[in-house]
Amino acid sequence: MDVRGDFRELPDLALRTLGGSVVSANDEAFAARENLIMPAPPAFDPASFGHKGKVYDGWETRRRRSPGHDEAVVRLGAPGLVRGIVVDTTWFTGNYPPEAAVDGCAGEVPGDWFPLVPRTALKGDSENAFDVRCDRRVTHVRLRILPDGGVARLRVHGEALPDPALWAALGTVDLAATENGGVVRDCSNRFYSSPQNLLLPGPARSMGEGWETARRRGAGNDWVEIGLGVEGRIAVAELDTGYFLHNAPSTATLRGRVDGGPWQDLLDTPLEPDTRHRFVLAGPPPVSEVRLDIHPDGGLSRLRLWGAPTETGREALHSRWQAAL
Repeated sequence: MDVRGDFRELPDLALRTLGGSVVSANDEAFAARENLIMPAPPAFDPASFGHKGKVYDGWETRRRRSPGHDEAVVRLGAPGLVRGIVVDTTWFTGNYPPEAAVDGCAGEVPGDWFPLVPRTALKGDSENAFDVRCDRRVTHVRLRILPDGGVARLRVHGEALPDPALWAALGTVDLAATENGGVVRDCSNRFYSSPQNLLLPGPARSMGEGWETARRRGAGNDWVEIGLGVEGRIAVAELDTGYFLHNAPSTATLRGRVDGGPWQDLLDTPLEPDTRHRFVLAGPPPVSEVRLDIHPDGGLSRLRLWGAPTETGREALHSRWQAAL
């Protein structure tokens, strides 16, 4: 299954689990702004009412009686290049905004906004998806709803672009991490959960926060291909099967290559259930992408590839950074 054809398969850079935060909203009379960036799909209980009215799993403002609009500002967990935005109005039927717009900016403090999605009509109870054509690095997004109403989720899909100065100071980093520009490019199966979960920060808190495939009934095995943030040499590979007690893979192999070249073997190992495995790679070659094969199927919670960028990788990151400013 190639995940490159739909921007919604790219990481959501605004996710709370990636470090995103709703830093402000002018109104949240009916439902809290923080719901906008929760990882789970919005839920709905028809019998759930509170002192302020119907309880929604989203952000909902009061009925506006004066000119203007409502807005919320989100700081991305991983600043980067935005490729698409979803304004999800699921469960909002008679109270969704008729129109919305989304702007971006770059900086520690929100300001100097530029358009990502122009003022556009929305549908209720729908995932309103918009392609974004912008090559500027974004740190914050501003959702404007016109004039008022409710939005369940705001998804900001794209590719993280880390600060080269930070990498130079750190030295060794997780080359595959979403926040460092790592992204799943292809995978064999994503039946239960997204393979992008493998690259999120922190330990998984349940099996549902990892990547799990369907039970394989035929020959072959499942796999995932990952583009690293930059070309680098992997010193330590960490394969975490945490929470996968009875459905962890039996074995795993890890290979790497540079820009579509031939695959080179990096690791071939058995795996234990519910275990964080760490492997030191001796004399690792430079790689810009990796392929993890799990045999025959199952789930992993995280994949960490600790290493240092090559000089080629550092130059490429610096060039991307300069182009996106």
